[in-house]
Amino acid sequence: QVLRKSLQRGFALSTGSFLLYEAHKLISGFAEVHASFKVEEVLEQADYLYGSGETEKLYRLLVQHKDSDDAELLWRLARASRDLAQLSSTSAEEKRQLAYEALDYAKKALEKNESNFAAHKWYAICLSDVGDFEGIKTKIGNAIVIKEHFQRAIELNPKDATTIHLIGIWCYSFAEMPWYQRKIAATLFATPPTSTFQEALRYFHMAEEADPNFYSKNLLFLGKTYLKLNNKKMALLWLSKAKEYPAHTEEDKQV
Repeated sequence: QVLRKSLQRGFALSTGSFLLYEAHKLISGFAEVHASFKVEEVLEQADYLYGSGETEKLYRLLVQHKDSDDAELLWRLARASRDLAQLSSTSAEEKRQLAYEALDYAKKALEKNESNFAAHKWYAICLSDVGDFEGIKTKIGNAIVIKEHFQRAIELNPKDATTIHLIGIWCYSFAEMPWYQRKIAATLFATPPTSTFQEALRYFHMAEEADPNFYSKNLLFLGKTYLKLNNKKMALLWLSKAKEYPAHTEEDKQV
């Protein structure tokens, strides 16, 4: 009789524990689903603000989620920080601070998801920006890493015209490098990064093929690269397209 009562009590406790466990699972699952919906809502709102050119509002929205583990949120925050730094109203000290902040967010996005093409892309962009504050040695030293991340981004998403354009910019920059910087690079590195205007041109055309008329700066650099190659007829064609491009952003206006 004692044994029977003990077993009944044990069964009741086991049943109670089981029900509590199942309730916990249900609540946890609901919380996870709710959290994922929240992330989706923030991403949707962020993309709307980005498309509307609301740089400051976008940054304020995303910086609230700087401790997130979501790579999609983090690379968007890196981009927003960088875009804020590009505004003419941003002071020199704020530009510097935002550049390092953006790199930190991009690095975190990459740590959270190494297979996210945009995390590679924005890490490379932000690493390049930081080089502007750290001198020629660091900038050249980072160049190979930057190109590797751009190439990895293209492997993960071959249709992303912006990343292809950015490799073109990388090539153009090293093709245009002044002689004294080349000399410094040769002194500091056994095999310094090099490129040609022909290689840059190939990437700019590849970007245009991937997404025609997608970016005012790609049109501008097609024109500039043709000028470097002494092809004024083609340069005029692309520079005219850049000039007529509808200016939606601060960068478009500069172009």
